[in-house]
Amino acid sequence: MRRISAQKTVTVLAGTAIAALTLAGCQDPTSIDSMSDELDTTASESTELADGSVQAALDQADAEIDGLAEATLPTGLPDWTIGAPNEGTDAFVAWEALMGPEGEYAALASYQAVLDEYGQVEPYATVKVAEAMHASALTRQLERMGVEVPDNPYLGLIAAPADLTTAAAAWAEGEVANVELYDRLIAQTDDEMLIRVFENLRRASAESHLPAFELAAENGGTLDPDQMSGMQMMHSDDEHGMSGNGSMRSGGGQQQHRGQHQESQL
Repeated sequence: MRRISAQKTVTVLAGTAIAALTLAGCQDPTSIDSMSDELDTTASESTELADGSVQAALDQADAEIDGLAEATLPTGLPDWTIGAPNEGTDAFVAWEALMGPEGEYAALASYQAVLDEYGQVEPYATVKVAEAMHASALTRQLERMGVEVPDNPYLGLIAAPADLTTAAAAWAEGEVANVELYDRLIAQTDDEMLIRVFENLRRASAESHLPAFELAAENGGTLDPDQMSGMQMMHSDDEHGMSGNGSMRSGGGQQQHRGQHQESQL
């Protein structure tokens, strides 16, 4: 945005006024110098006023942003590294995907907070079910690596935003952060099974959850049944139904078939 200096504007006006007085026959240098000094003083005061107004507006915007951050990401969140596997291991990478502040447990608690406050509204209800499955997929990966997985420590600690439009916008940003998290974590592991899980969960966030919240933010914070029917809500499981130890789920052909197609439309 282009900003015109208040001092420059007043200085130009001052020059115009002095030139007009000179042409009108006011040749007294003392009078002209006095007027010039007064106009310089006015220019300085105007500049301070303009700068003060801009600074006040910036301070107000910062306060509003801080207020939104406090509403969605309160201080006092649990230390997700407590009980974590050794840093630099595949298990630690999987742990961060589940337990980190941009991970699946935090997302699940965020959507649950909205449902507790506003009832079974969409897309939160559907995405919450998907997030629970994401958390289960990561839990199985950690158990495959011999890691004991705690319960969700974020539940009850994340408050719902003041309204559903704000919630939709905030959770859209959360899904963007979740995608960026998986981009980073995928580069930190060579475990093929874990990478496949990460890619499935990343795709669900980018292609299903994020568009749903973006649409909800433009629609008063919720989606109606017709809008939900047009959204692909993917329930990504690990390896399209592969269990944590890499084997297919048992229980007959029909259940095995369901497991292989765990990513489905709701």
